[in-house]
Amino acid sequence: MIFQESETIELKEIVTDDIKKEIIAFANCNGGKLYIGVRNDGTVSGLADPDSAALQISNMVRDTIKPDLTMFLHYETITENGKGIVSVDIQRGADRPYYIAKKGMRPEGVYVRQGYSSVPASDTAIRSMIKETGGDHFEAMRSLRQELTFDAAEKEFRLREVEFGPQQMRTLKLMDQDGLYSNLALLLSDQCVHTVKIAAFQGTDQTVFKDRREFTGSLMRQMNEVYDFIDFRNQTHATIEKLYRVDVRDYPEIAVREALLNLLVHRDYSFSASALISIFADRIEFVSIGGLMPGIDLEDIMAGISICRNQNLANVFYRLQLIEAYGTGIGKMMKAYEGTSKKPLIETTRNTFKIILPNRNTGNDIKEVSVSKAESETVYNARMPKTMDDREELIMRYAWEHSSLTRNDVTDLLQVSPSTAVRLIKGLVKRNLLKCHGKARNTYYTPAATLWQAPGTPR
Repeated sequence: MIFQESETIELKEIVTDDIKKEIIAFANCNGGKLYIGVRNDGTVSGLADPDSAALQISNMVRDTIKPDLTMFLHYETITENGKGIVSVDIQRGADRPYYIAKKGMRPEGVYVRQGYSSVPASDTAIRSMIKETGGDHFEAMRSLRQELTFDAAEKEFRLREVEFGPQQMRTLKLMDQDGLYSNLALLLSDQCVHTVKIAAFQGTDQTVFKDRREFTGSLMRQMNEVYDFIDFRNQTHATIEKLYRVDVRDYPEIAVREALLNLLVHRDYSFSASALISIFADRIEFVSIGGLMPGIDLEDIMAGISICRNQNLANVFYRLQLIEAYGTGIGKMMKAYEGTSKKPLIETTRNTFKIILPNRNTGNDIKEVSVSKAESETVYNARMPKTMDDREELIMRYAWEHSSLTRNDVTDLLQVSPSTAVRLIKGLVKRNLLKCHGKARNTYYTPAATLWQAPGTPR
């Protein structure tokens, strides 16, 4: 028999650690044969104990290659020129990409056959293999990143008294039978790469920014922090109807909730662009990446027909009682505006889905109880404790006027070091004058709800 290396044949004189790269490359491509006991030039050197070598390779495959590849390998001990060699027949695997467990599903861990060599696969090639074997649905594909943690998700599940162990993760399709995480797991993990960007503007256009944030991490964390950001700016206004004083929030809480959940659950996560939320004086716009699903149009949506892009993600939110099983979100938003002349609007393009919630307290629907700047200052002075020093007073005034502040704001405002700014802020947080939001670089502070409300809000 003549031995010669090719795209489908690899020769090795002895068993080495590099053999697993060759096996992975064949399994990720069109299969091939590996001969152990043959030099690169085709000379048969033989093995002292072929059966032991075959067992060593089998153990290596089982212990260091993921997903399980053992069923796609066939071992045979053959004699050539009176010398024993091992032939390993590797079939093209069904769960590509295969990779070295310690390296992960990255180019340094995934190999493909290129000519007579086994080389690291490109990110594009890895994604292509995932798509071929995992289907076209982003959430169902295996995650390129497997080192995931779930602190935020575990907290949310625990809060809602739902178990979140390995068995539940498999049931919810966060993990397959080989223990590999799906992209759905990535979305719920603390390492989620998708973000929500939110901005508050002065007036009805994007000319002047009041505040802007980018929320990161698990979708569970983003959901809670984004809602808190909007809720803080969802002011309550006092209105007069005949002899009665009525308090009306700018946006119905249920409408905000449903619009936010729609943005998270129905977004097309195969796009890397952030979801966008813009808060104007007269409206909030929720822009989700990904247009309508094929086969339905806007009239279908308004009629209550719902085809979910991310069914597994929707199942997780359903299990947590965040959404209902059927597409009732749009109807809930519309119903929340009953009794007013304003209604939510929905706009779609090929790649976006926009929900616009109008501010109920603008226009001619109500007669607002106006409060002058002098009266606002009086309200501020009445609500602030008298035990603050000058620097704390400046911090609280800034927070009052801008609705929120960061450590850098305090550093610039007082011309002090970052450590001094942190110490002053922590003192106000400890006394329940400021409330902390976010973590790390996204940390910001707002006046405590018990001390701050929009001018004109009855106490």
